[in-house]
Amino acid sequence: MVTQAAKDTCFSPRQTLLCPGGRVLDLRRPQVMGILNLTPDSFYADSRLGTDTAELLRRAEVMLAAGAAVLDLGGYSSRPGAEHISEAEEKRRLLPAVAAVRQTFPEAFLSIDTFRAGVAAETVAAGADIINDIGGGELDADMFETVGRLRVPYVLMHMRGTPQTMTQHTKYEGDIVTELVRYFRDKITALHRAGITDVVLDPGFGFAKTPTQGHEILRRLDELQVLGWPILAGLSRKSMVYKPLGLAPDAALTGTIAVNTMALLNGARLLRVHDVAEAVQTIRLVSNTFSPSSS
Repeated sequence: MVTQAAKDTCFSPRQTLLCPGGRVLDLRRPQVMGILNLTPDSFYADSRLGTDTAELLRRAEVMLAAGAAVLDLGGYSSRPGAEHISEAEEKRRLLPAVAAVRQTFPEAFLSIDTFRAGVAAETVAAGADIINDIGGGELDADMFETVGRLRVPYVLMHMRGTPQTMTQHTKYEGDIVTELVRYFRDKITALHRAGITDVVLDPGFGFAKTPTQGHEILRRLDELQVLGWPILAGLSRKSMVYKPLGLAPDAALTGTIAVNTMALLNGARLLRVHDVAEAVQTIRLVSNTFSPSSS
């Protein structure tokens, strides 16, 4: 019989993720997650792959060769005001893609960007390793139980509302970082109860947050380290990067490098990006400068 103490020990915060097949994703040093959007309407036009399998595999190969540790596949656009699609359509986009990438790149870590428990279950069966949930379990009540049963790592993101309504939920009564800590603390307790043992925290830059709020969170990102779990920063080409510069997403690579550098200096262990090579180079330079003994 497994005691509660043993369960608590298994759930102790750590910087490594145990994936299916006993493979370990080590986040003690920062890693890169490359974005693969199987959508026609993601906010950054150059990231839209649709259902073109050949282009998907080409893009995946480029990202892996550039140093991506994880490939994040998404079939549901979560940009503000994005069109809602059915679960069946999301599966139609994702399942063949997961199978193709898994077969072609068997050693890659595959993450699925979904808030639906049914999509999580079927994509893991098809070969996915990690569930990246923008809804934090709020958009599908079965998500935590499902991920606990699947025994895969879980990316817990903070968001209010839905992709269609989140811009209406940017008013926070108190300190926004304190609210994030409380949110994650409470959710982590629920994850523990569901049997989820590998967790990554994502503050949800751009999700029910203004650019100003995003910069406040970025400046104080290190405060989330009190929770002990690795932190993901999804800043790539977002409005908090390009709007203050008076640019569009396609001109925001330099700004993305700048904010990713800030995130790394404040404790981020996983950078979710469109531009993998630049993110890998950023990590190498930051690591060499601030941790020369480990380079």
